[in-house]
Amino acid sequence: MNDRTDLLEERLAHALRALDDLSEMVARQDKEIARLTARVEMLLQREASRESEGTGGVVLGDERPPHY
Repeated sequence: MNDRTDLLEERLAHALRALDDLSEMVARQDKEIARLTARVEMLLQREASRESEGTGGVVLGDERPPHY
């Protein structure tokens, strides 16, 4: 009976360690997602500002860029 208890305690310890590792990973991913979401929002606002100002700098068709 003691061997079985030791085996269960060992498995529980491994499971708890895996749970802690996964929890840390999720926390890091949450921070990264928040950072990337903020960056995307900033880029979307910047692009919207450029579009409203008409300074998008997109060259269409046969138009030459301004530096020619």
